[in-house]
Amino acid sequence: MKIDILTLFPEIALAPLSESIIKRAQAAGLVEIRAHQLRDWATDKHHKTDDTLCGGGPGMLLKPEPLFAAIEALRGLDTLVVLMTPQGKVFKQAIARDLAQHSHLLFVCGHYEGVDHRVIEHCIDLELSIGDYVLTNGAIAAAVVSDAIIRLIPGALGDERSSVEESFADETLLEAPAYTKPAEYRGWKVPEVLLSGNHKNIAVWQREQALARTQKNRPDLLKLD
Repeated sequence: MKIDILTLFPEIALAPLSESIIKRAQAAGLVEIRAHQLRDWATDKHHKTDDTLCGGGPGMLLKPEPLFAAIEALRGLDTLVVLMTPQGKVFKQAIARDLAQHSHLLFVCGHYEGVDHRVIEHCIDLELSIGDYVLTNGAIAAAVVSDAIIRLIPGALGDERSSVEESFADETLLEAPAYTKPAEYRGWKVPEVLLSGNHKNIAVWQREQALARTQKNRPDLLKLD
């Protein structure tokens, strides 16, 4: 897989993707990640990428010229172009699984008040948001989405069960509580069922705990059709 991130802040986009599992996935050749400076496609002497809003309003908007030029230069026949924006579809694990099937993703990162809508109309395949809040720019959001996708690539995780035995593997349930050694700490004990070796009983307990945790923290998930 190849991931390109188009942003005014390449260092911010790459920093979270330079450690741990994602770093190892790159070293193993499972994914290639590059971040590109949008200003490189600005043609004026000041490399300007933004301007005031037509019709008035606060803030600045990313101009169409450098965005069109950059996307056209980076886009290939098999590229999916994704705009990170608060106005996008909310990112879910199911979307991560779908995006993980693509060979080339190009993330376009909004900034200021976003991007000129002509870019969205003519260049963008998918508008995506990581939640109902606003960030300073889309570089962090692009890194979050990239992380979620890369860990789904076969071979990226040390144990392939990891991606199917965690929260949102089942979109209606959070992951059950987990414990490690010691079996007792400050008088608090690991549930006996987890030490029993009875995998059937453990599975039943995990299901019950997952339901209880979801009901407490994310009851909205249990209402999915």
